[in-house]
Amino acid sequence: MNRNRLMVLAVCIVGVLVAGALIVQSGVFRAAPKPAAVGGPFQLVDYDGKPTDESVLKGKWSAMFFGFTYCPDVCPGTLQALATASDQLGPKAKDLQIVMISVDPARDTPAQMKTYLTAGHLPKNIVGLTGTQAQVDAAVKTYRAYAGKVGDGPDYSIDHSTAIYVIDPKGRFDRVIAYSSPPEEIARQLKAAMEGK
Repeated sequence: MNRNRLMVLAVCIVGVLVAGALIVQSGVFRAAPKPAAVGGPFQLVDYDGKPTDESVLKGKWSAMFFGFTYCPDVCPGTLQALATASDQLGPKAKDLQIVMISVDPARDTPAQMKTYLTAGHLPKNIVGLTGTQAQVDAAVKTYRAYAGKVGDGPDYSIDHSTAIYVIDPKGRFDRVIAYSSPPEEIARQLKAAMEGK
């Protein structure tokens, strides 16, 4: 009788240990994942002068980059590559918006951004954001980007990050696409993000 009780007790102990191991392995007691190190709250204005924040990135996929309207090559090239990639997405393009955040708020007023971004050769799914210098600096920092004025006088330039940030419809950073990527690669990366790959 004692032997049977010991056997039952041993089986119960093994069962409890196995169940405990399975619970621990399931991750129930793991700490919640840390928020992404890229992205977060910001306060800017759109090209109609309307105050906006990070909620502009919610509800659609966003291909976001930092640039400025007086940029001679990188920014127009990025816009053109994104426009072509958007065309290559086919029906998925309706789920994408292109977001340009100006790093030159002194010259890039909302009116200047609107004139620049509503030119006929660009798609309609473009959002242009600007703000005060402090607001822009905060957004740049939030996305771990870089922007710095080069030169003086009216013809100064801005040295800035050139990557494209892919943001999911919940406003969370998904991935970065290198500036030098051709439109086909940008479209491929966007499709992969949209499909959870």
